[in-house]
Amino acid sequence: MPRIVPATPADAPAVADVFLAARATMTYLPDLHTDDETRGFVADVVLPRQDVHLALDDDGAVLGFAAVDGAWLEHLYVTPSAWGRGVGTALLEHVLAGHDGALSLHVFQRNTGARRFYERHGFVLIATGDGSGNEEREPDATYRRPPSPPSP
Repeated sequence: MPRIVPATPADAPAVADVFLAARATMTYLPDLHTDDETRGFVADVVLPRQDVHLALDDDGAVLGFAAVDGAWLEHLYVTPSAWGRGVGTALLEHVLAGHDGALSLHVFQRNTGARRFYERHGFVLIATGDGSGNEEREPDATYRRPPSPPSP
């Protein structure tokens, strides 16, 4: 299992690398930003404004990250070479633990693998959109995971 740690500003290049690698597999998305613009977005927006956690391997390499803003899971990306190894689950469980098990998120409708992942983890589809609410103009879906029941 990966080690989960809070991100720091110095992690921006590694977080951006994961973001770019994962998004490159979503071939249905338009290319709206250069890699440099994406790196700036991670360094100037994601890390300073969101609660970001990293999944690290035994050597300290970043395998994935999760970014939360309030009750919203804004990003959860795993580098493709680490897919299927429990990295996404470890990140999701970590951030859910800090939110009583409750979060909401948006995902592209065509990202069927991510949709199945979130549904396996208790997220419920609450709405679909035509893409007018995201810069990619790609139809999306909104999921919510209700709070965990209180322990007896």
